[in-house]
Amino acid sequence: MRTPTLDVLRRYAIARTLPPPATLSRAIRRLGFVQADPIRAPARAQDLTLRHRVRDYVAGDLERRYPRMALEEDCLVNYGFLPRAQAALLHPRQPRRAWDAATRRRAEAVLAFVRARGAVHPREVDRHFAHGRVRNYWGGSSNATTHLLEAMHYAGLLRVRRRDAGTRVYAVAQREPSDDSPSGRERRAEALVELIVRKYAPLPASSLVYLVRLLDYGAPQLATQTRAALAMARERLPSARVDGVTWLWPDGEDPAARRHRLDHTLRLLAPFDPIAWDRRRFELLWGWRYRFEAYTPAAKRQFGYYALPMLWRGHMVGWANIGMRDGQLAPAFGYAAGVPKDAGFRNALDEELDRMQRFLMGAAAIRDAAGRG
Repeated sequence: MRTPTLDVLRRYAIARTLPPPATLSRAIRRLGFVQADPIRAPARAQDLTLRHRVRDYVAGDLERRYPRMALEEDCLVNYGFLPRAQAALLHPRQPRRAWDAATRRRAEAVLAFVRARGAVHPREVDRHFAHGRVRNYWGGSSNATTHLLEAMHYAGLLRVRRRDAGTRVYAVAQREPSDDSPSGRERRAEALVELIVRKYAPLPASSLVYLVRLLDYGAPQLATQTRAALAMARERLPSARVDGVTWLWPDGEDPAARRHRLDHTLRLLAPFDPIAWDRRRFELLWGWRYRFEAYTPAAKRQFGYYALPMLWRGHMVGWANIGMRDGQLAPAFGYAAGVPKDAGFRNALDEELDRMQRFLMGAAAIRDAAGRG
């Protein structure tokens, strides 16, 4: 295998994560994990990610179809959606903070209540138990019921059965016991590291180290095993040093394969799309630094509240912030090195905005139909 160039790595990074659109189930299996985010600007991150990979996808399809799919909402390197088989690798998992005796008693009572009801909205639990309020991680006040339900979900006692208007509706988790022997924990850790490599490849070696550290969020009980799996991965995975950076990719893949061809579709990507998620890789591949600024004070923003990276012909040429006004898109654009001068760019951008409009309005039509029903 010849040492790839940076251009080859760019093409490989795009082609391997943007195959031809498939069904929703197949697309999520390919991705292995879809990061979730509650901000809608103009849609949630999970919907913006899936619209490029699922045939005829409209905003909200994942939430609508989730109850009928073999998926789980859970924490990997961050919060999102995983195939059930991958989510099982993360459990058994302990609460992030040890529970005192009073919290354990409350959790046991809530678990019995949920088991008796089958599925519960947090409001039902709150009305029944009236748990009050607690301080949250940001120093504000949170509903204590919501806080406890989230902790029980993280600990694997509950699962998200569905969402009602975006709010999690919980049920008791029913999982096959995982192999928690020393060898079983090693296998699970190796599978989690492999999942990360397949999702984010090609990866700078430093990015893989960072991602495995983030696994402490989803699998803190496997921290020792994931560090060992990381060391093994760095030794055995195919790699190349390009412009002073060591890059890694999965076994059996060739970055220079002829099948890694680019189409000329312009795409506006979610800030957490696999192509854009790793900001270090983004800068190495495309030569400029992209930032997610939703939590940056407005006066200090360079890109805007929810800038969507703009991918065209193998390059990140800029970004867009998409608002809605009177049912129509109200986009604002920025460019890394000026507006592309190619005559096809304007048409490609118009086509992408038309796809975005249909993706958003398709969701509105579904909501309207449900309201009439």
